[in-house]
Amino acid sequence: MNTAKPDNPFALSGKNLRRIAVRLVIYAVIAWLLPGVALFYVLCGLYDVARNSRLDGYTVYQYFFGRGMFTWLLAPFNILMDIVSLPYWNKGVYQLADLPPAHQAEVRDLIQQMKDEDLVGKIEQRLGDGAREMLFFKWYGQNIDGPIDIPRFRGDYPLVRTIGVSVFNRKKSTNRHFGPLRMTLRVLYNLNDVQSDQAWIEVGRHKNVWRDQKMFIFDDTLMHQSFNETDAPRYCAFVDIVRPGLFPQLMARLVDALGGVLIRVNHIFYKNWSFIR
Repeated sequence: MNTAKPDNPFALSGKNLRRIAVRLVIYAVIAWLLPGVALFYVLCGLYDVARNSRLDGYTVYQYFFGRGMFTWLLAPFNILMDIVSLPYWNKGVYQLADLPPAHQAEVRDLIQQMKDEDLVGKIEQRLGDGAREMLFFKWYGQNIDGPIDIPRFRGDYPLVRTIGVSVFNRKKSTNRHFGPLRMTLRVLYNLNDVQSDQAWIEVGRHKNVWRDQKMFIFDDTLMHQSFNETDAPRYCAFVDIVRPGLFPQLMARLVDALGGVLIRVNHIFYKNWSFIR
């Protein structure tokens, strides 16, 4: 039985209260100077945060005042991506069979390549003692030079835009958090065989235990949290694939264009991670 608990659901410490007060003042000034823009962002944010299946005070607080602020800033763009992706409605949490055949084929091919390359074995030789460690081969369409070179991953995957592996060390978890962009879907695949039910991911009220289901696909702009309460590291393929839509190649080019900019600041997104050397 899972015993780990999520981070404190709503701890209004003095520091948090000061943060809320400061940001409310900033929001009030923006609303006074740019009332139309402020109203637009409030409406976009309310729609965006309401997509979370666990819509409680903590989720709303984090979205507007905490870890979700960057997601809120990008909410108009992300909503546009939802519209552009129609008639493929954003399901939030997916099965592989929900994706078009071309998407399914690339995911299967990539996972098989990781297994054939014994990627877990290669990473084990370099694994440090960080709580959470990451290795990227590709990030938003941009190839990343790293300690392990797999030429196939540098090749042309028309739909896969991020290729990496995330490693949670023993007894390590994340806080609940939001991803920033909705041009892609996050595909996670448990590469090592977890025998315990003490390693899992939660997206809102949806929970996926890695022992029972090795693949999990979701919209990572929804609040989510990962746990590893086992006594062994947990290795997951960390993949972003272009969202299904009428024009997937156009979306892929847009991801690449943004990736060329975001790669300069990707340390912001992974500041709590160590990178495998």
